[in-house]
Amino acid sequence: MNPILWLDDIHTYYGESYILQGLSLKNDQASVVALVGRNGMGKTTTIRSIMGFTRPRRGRIYFKERDIMNLPSHQICQMGISLVPQGRRIFPDLTVQENLMIAARPTPRGWDMEKVFSFFPILKERVGNRGNQLSGGELQMLAIARALIANPDLMLMDEPSEGLAPLVIQNICRIIQQLKESSFSILLAEQNLSMALSVADYVYVVAKGKVVFESTPAVLEGNEEIKREYLAI
Repeated sequence: MNPILWLDDIHTYYGESYILQGLSLKNDQASVVALVGRNGMGKTTTIRSIMGFTRPRRGRIYFKERDIMNLPSHQICQMGISLVPQGRRIFPDLTVQENLMIAARPTPRGWDMEKVFSFFPILKERVGNRGNQLSGGELQMLAIARALIANPDLMLMDEPSEGLAPLVIQNICRIIQQLKESSFSILLAEQNLSMALSVADYVYVVAKGKVVFESTPAVLEGNEEIKREYLAI
């Protein structure tokens, strides 16, 4: 089976700053792939490159076997990629329901308001609250719900554990695990190694804009040299 997402030798710059220096990875259908590494190593730039926010100068990005690298961001979204961005990026002056309605893209038997609220009951309780009235964990759940209600084929998650308490991170892990069990495809960019290893099917370690190691979570967990050199804080 062909991967749902394939990045082939991606080179991305911010101005003259050379960030992604030949990064390649694959995300199979119905799998959770984690991109891990220290801050500033290229994880968010990888997400931005996929979404077309920061367009690579070289390489190819294939989604469902189509080269999407030169497509505008809105068209990439319409093709079936949703983003849970770093920092949540919820509209603070809109209610929970309004934030979800903006992103909703109905499909038969897909994610709708009722299904989202059954999956995130706390959001149903907060349905009339504005974004600036939610806790950090509630904001992250709303960001995930907003991505789901667009009914994507692939969800990109950029640092979903950032700034959250350990108990909230456990809840986010549970949510990702539930999505994984329902054959959802996810690319997870995450600095929290223990979280990434607990949910991923496959892991890429990135350093200085390149993949320096790739394996199953179990193999990486046992590789103290790689963890010490590229992942220790």
